[in-house]
Amino acid sequence: VQLVESGGGLVQAGGSLRLSCVVSGSEYPINSMGWYRQAPGKERELVARISSGGTPTYADSAKGRFTISRDDAKSTAYLQMNSLKPEDTAVYYCAAGRIWTASQNQYNYWGQGTQVTVSS
Repeated sequence: VQLVESGGGLVQAGGSLRLSCVVSGSEYPINSMGWYRQAPGKERELVARISSGGTPTYADSAKGRFTISRDDAKSTAYLQMNSLKPEDTAVYYCAAGRIWTASQNQYNYWGQGTQVTVSS
């Protein structure tokens, strides 16, 4: 199974980016899709996740600014990020899991990450 993220880059504070994650090669249905991020010197943390039924969960830092969505026909998950702040700077990872889970340790597959840098 391969997850390929795209859409990262450099943006000024207040700007927007849309991340995409394409899943390929899975023999099993994907239930959980999640976006996590890791800033230098910090642990990887949840940004948002979404179930197969489309129910989203957001970290407090993402609420009101970020929107997670998925298009199963395209095997793709998205993260629309608006009103970006310098503290959003991190490597963003896509994750996919066969079960609905709140634990990042239970995701089965991970992408390679895409860098998001927000300048002040």
